[in-house]
Amino acid sequence: MKKILLVEDDPNLGLLLQDYLQLKGKFDVVLCKDGEEGLRAFTKSNYDLLILDVMMPKKDGFTLGKDVRKINPHVPIIFATAKGMIEDKTEAFTLGGDDYITKPFRIEELLLRINALLKRTENADKKNEEQQTQFQIGKYNFDYPSQMIVAEGTNQKLSTKEAELLRLLCMRKNEVLTREEALLNIWHDDNYFNGRSMDVFLSKIRKYLKDDPNVEIINVHGRGYKLLIN
Repeated sequence: MKKILLVEDDPNLGLLLQDYLQLKGKFDVVLCKDGEEGLRAFTKSNYDLLILDVMMPKKDGFTLGKDVRKINPHVPIIFATAKGMIEDKTEAFTLGGDDYITKPFRIEELLLRINALLKRTENADKKNEEQQTQFQIGKYNFDYPSQMIVAEGTNQKLSTKEAELLRLLCMRKNEVLTREEALLNIWHDDNYFNGRSMDVFLSKIRKYLKDDPNVEIINVHGRGYKLLIN
């Protein structure tokens, strides 16, 4: 469930948007009534997206957006305002806003914009993740290009298949890596014999990481594997 910070000084509109998004969009929506309250809420928790009303007391939406960008330059922001002036749109994007919606608007349109923005952000995160080559696994540093695990002056060279498998586990850290995904990504075929071969590689990887009690690769029955790092 994605977490949204909604900062809106109109209590009726704020509650309407909060209820609709939580019901239709299945989001966790935190509602704040002014910019100062919104900034306090933002500093206390992590959010996947922000919806900021521009015309607010105490701290307007543009000022709040500027403060947010000093803390987090990447979290998606949608500015909402009753104005339709081109200057406001320019200001919104200059401050690092990702989208802009003019009041009055249909709630369904806002939901579509939220979903599109979150999908775009997820795709960008996935692309960055796929390009990652260095991983910290407890006390171990895993360098994918050199296929090397390094810890306390000791080096462990991995085979190509071991390195590819460990990288997939790292990319799904603390989440389930399904057998099918691993087999299709590395062996390009999820047949029985490749599955047995993968089990052998997993056993070797477990031995390479066994000296750190905070690192564990567990079997998830009927699904796959999970790399746990405490």
